[in-house]
Amino acid sequence: MVTTNRESGTNVHEVADGIYRINTPMPPSFIPGGFSFNQYLLAGDEPLLFHTGLRKMFPLTLEAVRAVMPVDRLRYIGFSHFEADECGALNDWLSVAPQAQPVCSQVAAMVSVNDYADKPARAMGHQEVLDTGGHRLTWLDTPHLPHGWETGYFFDETTRTLLCGDLFTQPGVGEKAITEDDILEPSEASRAEMDYFSHSKHAPHLLELLAATEPTTLACMHGSAWKGDGAGLLRELSSRIT
Repeated sequence: MVTTNRESGTNVHEVADGIYRINTPMPPSFIPGGFSFNQYLLAGDEPLLFHTGLRKMFPLTLEAVRAVMPVDRLRYIGFSHFEADECGALNDWLSVAPQAQPVCSQVAAMVSVNDYADKPARAMGHQEVLDTGGHRLTWLDTPHLPHGWETGYFFDETTRTLLCGDLFTQPGVGEKAITEDDILEPSEASRAEMDYFSHSKHAPHLLELLAATEPTTLACMHGSAWKGDGAGLLRELSSRIT
């Protein structure tokens, strides 16, 4: 793990081959118990950044990406759904990475991104593949899981990594970049205090769709990334919310 900003504690760690977790811890004064925001940089011929981070965090995330590669190499800036910590800094990234393009679901492009962003989005259809020359990414539409009509996720076939956004949100500052410890119980405890799930009737089907990819790494947006039987963990989550 490399700390790229000592004041904020922002750090970078490679959690799968060519996938770098950028983590910024937030103190208990921000949220009791602390919290964390993660972005994931997928290196390759056409690098992709998944999640932009909050707009006010842009200098920290920019500094972290620069620790891995030149920022102007970025080709894609993706995110699960339209929310400040997912894409608040989108236009800041587009301004420093002239070849970059937003990547999101077709619904997100239609209802928000093509108005908000300074460049038109690449709108991904369900199960459409984006090959970045290092990672083969399949887009999976998962509306309202856990929230947001436009929600979807990328599954990287190359490393069997699921970029799973807000699923398995864990409290604390995410000290471990990647863990094999239980993340379901901490995330469920957090959800009990502030339930961010929409509880769509389609949630079991969508969680099974994700489980069928059989991921071995879960790239969580809040807390540690996780390594293990991702299919089993996703099915266990399904049993908790239905």
